[in-house]
Amino acid sequence: MSVRVAGNAGAFYPKSATEVKRLIEIFNETLDRNLKDKKLLYLKPKAIISPHAGYIYSGFTANFAHRILSNQKVKRVVVIGPSHHIYFKGISGSFFDTYQTPFGDIRIDREYLYLMQKLFDIGFAQRAHKVEHSTETQMPFIKYYQPKVEVIELIYGDIDFKKVAKIVDWLLEDSLTTVVISSDLSHFYNEERANFLDNICINGIEKLDNSILDMGCEACGIIGIQAVVQSAKKHRLKSQILDYRTSGDITGDKDRVVGYLSVAFVK
Repeated sequence: MSVRVAGNAGAFYPKSATEVKRLIEIFNETLDRNLKDKKLLYLKPKAIISPHAGYIYSGFTANFAHRILSNQKVKRVVVIGPSHHIYFKGISGSFFDTYQTPFGDIRIDREYLYLMQKLFDIGFAQRAHKVEHSTETQMPFIKYYQPKVEVIELIYGDIDFKKVAKIVDWLLEDSLTTVVISSDLSHFYNEERANFLDNICINGIEKLDNSILDMGCEACGIIGIQAVVQSAKKHRLKSQILDYRTSGDITGDKDRVVGYLSVAFVK
């Protein structure tokens, strides 16, 4: 049996299930104590945008999205993220049997992935799946909140967002599937500049308007964001901003920050 090994455990998130669970409990305690609009906790998203930095930086923001994603009872979750370390053209699928997480392995829906391969020319850049954190950081949340769900990991390289949008279009038509788009926002500006650039991203997502994103959104997963924005508009979904913050909110360093955003797309 082939396993997609968790290459970033102990770096972006703890190796120990106990430690990951402790972090999630802290995130939820903070969320429950501070969230003003409790109705957000009962949303049933068809898709989310979730950040992918270390859990100490973006875990609260990601956890919010994954917590409500589990309200939508489905068979599989398809996680789509950018390749940070390996250059390749197109999009690559997780052609393994299971996906390793601190909470135990998740079954990969290979049958569904093979069908997607035929429809969308999905390849297999094996080295990318050994090191990519944008997708891997989503998996412990998925296993924690949806222990019986199956997953598919799609990592994209050099590709037009419209090709990714065709995949997302197809996935959104399936009532048994939800989608996770992995992306952080701007990188290493001061807080004021980061807020300005990130607000372009937020505005474009809120209005489901890719032309606004083209005005300066510097998300590292911009291709995935453009794809889900186009698909959400086509499927008449509404975007709900859940949380936005920067690394400066955690570290106190406002001179060189990274932006984090979570979004739910709902009917």
